[in-house]
Amino acid sequence: MIEWLMYVLLGTVLGTVGGLFGIGGGLIAIPALGVLFGLDQQLAQGTALVMVVPNVLLALWRYHQRNRIELRHAVPLALCSFVFAWLGSIWAVGLDAHAMRLGFVAFLVALAVWNVARMFMKVAPPSSQLRYPWPWLGVLGCFAGSMGGLFGVGGAVVATPVLTSVFGASQVVAQGLSLALAAPSTLVTLVTYGVHGSVDWRMGAGLAIGGLLSISWGVRLAHALPEKMLRTLFCVFLILCAVMLGLEL
Repeated sequence: MIEWLMYVLLGTVLGTVGGLFGIGGGLIAIPALGVLFGLDQQLAQGTALVMVVPNVLLALWRYHQRNRIELRHAVPLALCSFVFAWLGSIWAVGLDAHAMRLGFVAFLVALAVWNVARMFMKVAPPSSQLRYPWPWLGVLGCFAGSMGGLFGVGGAVVATPVLTSVFGASQVVAQGLSLALAAPSTLVTLVTYGVHGSVDWRMGAGLAIGGLLSISWGVRLAHALPEKMLRTLFCVFLILCAVMLGLEL
């Protein structure tokens, strides 16, 4: 019982972070499960998804309430990410666990470098209209979905910086669209991992309950923080995750 309550408490922390950055908490849950509980990469990713799926759905609803998400943008992102997340997850469950962990650390480092570089780039101010509609949204959905399926992070962490820097969306709008992209892709990825026995359902259920209790706090905080501060915190968060998991290699 005490062990299960510890999972709930950890889920509360991860849910707050997931709501803050619009990523469902999976990106930090995966290194946390590897470092704290010694789970191999596939099992950590699959277990984290048990928390991520309901967190993403709740965060998506909360973002939509506060900042209406345009269906004409969300639908192509969601459909394309669903298909490519399924393909990526099928590939992931057959890979060597150590190679997967190396790939995941490289993925985090690349994201961190890209987000730090963006802070020094001169970009046009955010607009209410995206610079590039379909089919470029579909291309982004395919790429983000495949990365989400491979690494179990739902694709939102890939889509958010691209939507702000390339498509010209504000940080909050980008995070809402990224959640719309992540919702179907995380679900199909969880099913694939579950079928292949790469999920600890008991641990994941505790994390999910904690996440559901706290993710709304993170969403409220995201709307209260200045845009530049939110991006800076996101970069620090990515670097922290890469260091945590890199120590386990």
